[in-house]
Amino acid sequence: MAPHDVRRPFKRPAISDQERRRQHSLLRQAQNRRDAQHHARCLASTVLSLPTLAPEPESSPSENPEPWQENLDVLGASKLKAAEARKWFAKQLMHPEWMIDIPNNLSQDWFVFSRPSGKRCFVVSCNGTTISRLRNGSILHRFPSALPAGARKKDSGPSQTYSILDCIFHEGDQTYYVIDMVCWRDYSLSDCTAEFRFFWLNSKLAETGACDLPSRYHKYRFSLVPVYSCDSNGLYAAYSAPVPYVKDGLLFYNKHAHYQAGITPLALVWKDENCSQYVMDTDSKGQVPNQQQVVLELQDDGKLTTSDDPPVVFGCLDGSFIQQSGLQSGCLLRFSIGEGGIVLMDGKLEKADLHYLGKANRARASADSFSKVMFQYSVRHSPLRIDGLLESVSISVDEENKACDIEMDG
Repeated sequence: MAPHDVRRPFKRPAISDQERRRQHSLLRQAQNRRDAQHHARCLASTVLSLPTLAPEPESSPSENPEPWQENLDVLGASKLKAAEARKWFAKQLMHPEWMIDIPNNLSQDWFVFSRPSGKRCFVVSCNGTTISRLRNGSILHRFPSALPAGARKKDSGPSQTYSILDCIFHEGDQTYYVIDMVCWRDYSLSDCTAEFRFFWLNSKLAETGACDLPSRYHKYRFSLVPVYSCDSNGLYAAYSAPVPYVKDGLLFYNKHAHYQAGITPLALVWKDENCSQYVMDTDSKGQVPNQQQVVLELQDDGKLTTSDDPPVVFGCLDGSFIQQSGLQSGCLLRFSIGEGGIVLMDGKLEKADLHYLGKANRARASADSFSKVMFQYSVRHSPLRIDGLLESVSISVDEENKACDIEMDG
């Protein structure tokens, strides 16, 4: 062991390429700045105008998505069939990866907060009304609110103004907990850093009265979640401090991250049994199965992939089995992971012992992500615990202080 490593505390080794993808995402967001204002306007219009999406009949097979659907704008999405519309709409929210490796510079570059348990949704206020839509596109509530242009009253602001919030609706206290702000009074924030979005959210939301108790023109209360810098004190507070909602794990946001539609490694979710009721996935009966289960998407060539971009291939089904089972490309299929488990090589999937169980619930919008599969796998075999996170933060702070001391000495 090298002399400088003698007193170095143990740090959990990386089991994936999650850190490399984080760095790539930061570079890509700087290179791929889109017309955020136009996208926000279209998204608001779609949330308001898209009809309620009913499930397709069981006898009606889902059609393969056309190539043009991949680049569809939000207005065109309203013309899609239910299955395609659910899949498209699910990709408009920013979805965190599951924390399978501890990020570098966790204490300096990340925020942390406890995630409320409930229904994730977009909330849009415009034209004197407010609508919330779940990640599958279906309407949760249509109601008046104190958000800008969110109710038909004089002091609600210009009717054409629109705002978009990323929320979790908590059933227990009938409250929308706002975890991010996508657009405010026509000003898009999707290309702003999380640090700025959280500052804007905290300074603007309370001004409207949206955090007030419900009233005639404000049916549901909105509330902020306490956000902390991810140092030792902040991480411990997010984990253990009391909050008015039921916790469902911790969310970590990179301070420099933009609001990226789809799955991003610049936002992470982590759980244990002390901060979530649902650490391990359950079956249709609410029971934790003996073997881990995963949901994958069937491709044209028989490959079974995750919802990531690009997708991770977990296996392949034989053409004769696909034909005999009446399966089609785009189907979401459920598998169990057998005793052979999951094998990684240099952070990449080498093989997985998959056993076919059947089709997934038709209400599902997408397959599991690779990070979710790996998080669930690690929970069963070698879980990342809170003391490991706290130790990692402490190591990061100590190294930063040492670097400062060296600079001062120099």
